[in-house]
Amino acid sequence: MRFTKWGGRLHWFYPLEPLGEDRHGRWFGARAGIPVQRGEEPPVIQPHDVVTLIPAAGCWIASFNPDHVELSAYIDVTTRPEIVDGVIHAVDLDLDVIRRRDGSVAVLDEDEFADHQARYGYPAPVVAQARATTDDLVALLTRAVQPFETEARRRLAAFTR
Repeated sequence: MRFTKWGGRLHWFYPLEPLGEDRHGRWFGARAGIPVQRGEEPPVIQPHDVVTLIPAAGCWIASFNPDHVELSAYIDVTTRPEIVDGVIHAVDLDLDVIRRRDGSVAVLDEDEFADHQARYGYPAPVVAQARATTDDLVALLTRAVQPFETEARRRLAAFTR
């Protein structure tokens, strides 16, 4: 996985294992103990297994956590993810949609998104796409639509066995 920010600045990067593909997209896993690094900062160690979905369609990347983690789902709003030579590339557009274990859904980093629109000159179509994607994800997570429900849990359970 290789996230950048607008303008090509390196953001998060870390290794993933391919887990297969289905109608929802391509699934990957990250094991507890792998190094996860943001830009030039020192790497941190991933504390638990995670399953990630690169959607068949859409401008987002979803990560699903095991039951002992407060956030069941963490979704980065991005440009359309691409896989090139086995590396997933996407521009992180700041907005994140989360679902907590209690079922509540929230949008994170609205202030960062607003700041970066002005600072980095996000084009109007990119802003509109990011907003529409965020609204769609909030609705899907709130209604517990697949793959954000049992399919994600099934994939995570199979990966963590």
